[in-house]
Amino acid sequence: MNISITAIIKAKPEYRAGVLAVLLQMVEQSRKEAACLQYDLHQDQSDACTFVFYEIWRDQQGLDQHNQQAYIQEFGALIGTQLQEQPQLFITKKI
Repeated sequence: MNISITAIIKAKPEYRAGVLAVLLQMVEQSRKEAACLQYDLHQDQSDACTFVFYEIWRDQQGLDQHNQQAYIQEFGALIGTQLQEQPQLFITKKI
């Protein structure tokens, strides 16, 4: 069963450009993964520091492998210092 994820990420204003660079790298690398069916990054039109990922993964195993990738770990290192808050994750299924 496919796994859909919506993630909301809020960068601190002074780190917005650097966080965006990391997020764009995540897009580039994630789309190369075999289990990645969709991996799109959006930016809020009214708040340039708010980013939204929409992802679809083939299965849990593929998602688990994704979460172990170095570029995902690099993003994780930003959470405590360069983000306004913990990312909000919504793991959903299509109905």
